[in-house]
Amino acid sequence: MKVDLFDFELPPERIALRPARPRDAARMLVVRGAGPFEDRGVRDLPEMLRAGDVLVFNDTRVIPAQLEGRRGEARIGATLHKRIDLRRWQAFVRNAKRLRIGDVVEFGGGVAATAEERLEDGSFVLAFAGEEPVEILLERAGRMPLPPYIAGKRATDAQDREDYQTMFAAEDGAVAAPTAALHFTPELIGALDAAGIGRETLTLHVGAGTFLPVKADDTSDHAMHSEWGRIEPEAAARLNAVRAAGGRVIAVGTTSLRLLESATGEDGIIGAFAGDTDIFITPGYRFRAVDGLMTNFHLPKSTLVMLVSALMGRERMMDAYAHAIDSEYRFYSYGDSSLLLPHD
Repeated sequence: MKVDLFDFELPPERIALRPARPRDAARMLVVRGAGPFEDRGVRDLPEMLRAGDVLVFNDTRVIPAQLEGRRGEARIGATLHKRIDLRRWQAFVRNAKRLRIGDVVEFGGGVAATAEERLEDGSFVLAFAGEEPVEILLERAGRMPLPPYIAGKRATDAQDREDYQTMFAAEDGAVAAPTAALHFTPELIGALDAAGIGRETLTLHVGAGTFLPVKADDTSDHAMHSEWGRIEPEAAARLNAVRAAGGRVIAVGTTSLRLLESATGEDGIIGAFAGDTDIFITPGYRFRAVDGLMTNFHLPKSTLVMLVSALMGRERMMDAYAHAIDSEYRFYSYGDSSLLLPHD
């Protein structure tokens, strides 16, 4: 499909630079398979679902993966993208033309890395010096990797260390937050529990590739970056039991949805999973694992707009986004939410 089919105009003032406070005070647009859109709030989620449904959260934890350093007189920026092993990470590099294989970049705080390899997509493999875990080094020298559309408008600050982390964050490794879950609070979880709505967690370490624009003119020419994920056998078994009993699996965020779909066979059975996925979901895809999705509003012409269009239909989602813009919903990572229920 032509990428331009997923384009829309977004006024800059619709881009949220800070989250709603409290988190569950955000608005939520409910989009069903047909009928009028519903302007609700995230706190209405328990009444939008049914007892026996289950929400699936991503428990990845964002690491301070953005680094600023020097190679000699040259300033080098690096955003870690994907762990390769204990000492080596794949990274997107700013000012990459000044970096050669074998160069050492000093990031301050005693943190240094060698440019070990340049990959086909232009990213580098950085090998960090020393014996401390890289996550410890990042706590010393790194910054939270806010999306470009926020970082380009204001500086990252100490508040972002809390704001850009979900209440479920447990497994270090993401360089972008699973932002749909930023809206959840203990109070909202308590209300969901009281309504008989279950929850499960999986892990998908979101990479910086999630922010890369689609440069191809046609979706068939776009190559997705891979990300590492895991679904435990016990969680998969419980999710299959929910569906067998007539409950619905509602993914909280496109990261949870992508991993669930990667782990599910043609028979609709969700399996255990541990490994990389580069699944790219566009209109025409047949969903096997999920019955709905809670997600924020995404970038024009992005793979995530293509994903929600696959779930709900392109025209339906373009209409929903037009409604959201006209109704002054807040967009992107710190913005408002939507609940997509294609079969309602």
